[in-house]
Amino acid sequence: MAEEELKIEDGGKKTKIIIIIVAVVIVLGAAASYFLLSGSDEQRAEVKALESQPVQQVSAKTGTALYVAMPRPFVLNVPGAGRDRLVEIKVQLMVRGSDSEEIAKSHIPLIEGTLLQVFSSSNADDLVTEAGKISLREQSVKDVQAKMQEIAGADIVEEVLFTGFVMQ
Repeated sequence: MAEEELKIEDGGKKTKIIIIIVAVVIVLGAAASYFLLSGSDEQRAEVKALESQPVQQVSAKTGTALYVAMPRPFVLNVPGAGRDRLVEIKVQLMVRGSDSEEIAKSHIPLIEGTLLQVFSSSNADDLVTEAGKISLREQSVKDVQAKMQEIAGADIVEEVLFTGFVMQ
């Protein structure tokens, strides 16, 4: 009989523990849902404003965005005021449509040469700042588009994207 009483007490402890665990999970779930679903009136107004804006669709003329990766990163020394810096830049080109992608792939050596000229003319002191990197990217887009306009008769490359930028 003593053994049976102990078993009953052990079972009672297990059910109490299970009840406590379930209660804690329910309380934590309620607290989490309250914090996730509640928001300020400003946030709700922003969400409503975004929902009311019309969705812009890509037309057939522009095509889908495709990315052409340069086969190897650009590694070069860039002069600076204090000392020269070694820079490695990985680049991808954003083009629209498969025709533009094929044209860009066929002219990769020309694009690499143009980008190398732009990167070589930069200054290490400028590349340390975010504004300098943006300026370098914008100059790259401008020069590559000008070269592609000469060769292909169209602005094939829409954006030059830096997918890796390391300066030592």
